[in-house]
Amino acid sequence: MWLFNSSIGRKVVMSVTGVALVLFMTFHGVMNVVALFSGKAYNTICELLGSNWYAVAATLGLAALAVCHIVYAFILTAQNRRARGSERYAVTSRPEKVEWASQNMLVLGIVVVLGLLLHLFNFWYNMMFAELAHMETALEPTDGFGLMKETFANPVYVVLYVIWLVAIWFHLSHGFWSAMQTLGWNGKTWFCRWKAIGIAYVTVLMACFLAVVLAFFFGVAPSLCPCCCAA
Repeated sequence: MWLFNSSIGRKVVMSVTGVALVLFMTFHGVMNVVALFSGKAYNTICELLGSNWYAVAATLGLAALAVCHIVYAFILTAQNRRARGSERYAVTSRPEKVEWASQNMLVLGIVVVLGLLLHLFNFWYNMMFAELAHMETALEPTDGFGLMKETFANPVYVVLYVIWLVAIWFHLSHGFWSAMQTLGWNGKTWFCRWKAIGIAYVTVLMACFLAVVLAFFFGVAPSLCPCCCAA
């Protein structure tokens, strides 16, 4: 099947899975912004998701998309390295008009995956997995707000999350328009537009995540004020 056996097919799979993961990140980002203003509302969302069958099914689907995206990224990288042969060892200057993110997508991808593993350990393991496995935890599995406060009070985690979010920004700022190009929306008019749209969209999305991390660390999130906590 050409989707799996050809270079173009693999790029299409990478593009489709990448777009799907960005859509999930958008939902996740909006959900996190809720935590800035209301811990009660955020925990209500956590309870609605929790370990319900639809949340578990969605998690399995996301895991499949992520694994597929990562595996195909390594396959395409290896394929490109084989195609270049001994030329990759030649000392050359940085090609003109080639973005830094484009040249370092594999490294950025590895940083993104490592950050994802940390995030899964901090939140998914202590929430959905803990609920499914009936584990005893310091906080209730549905107390995502409390877990967020605890996690982002740690400066080490804050630094690691900032590095992770910056890596995601670089990865997505290139990946967004590259996916549109692969899917055929690459006309002369729309090429520059997709780049601008992608950078703007990814910047706003990452700013939402970053705002939550820093607001909780510095204690300036509106949801942390006594009146909001009591509500």
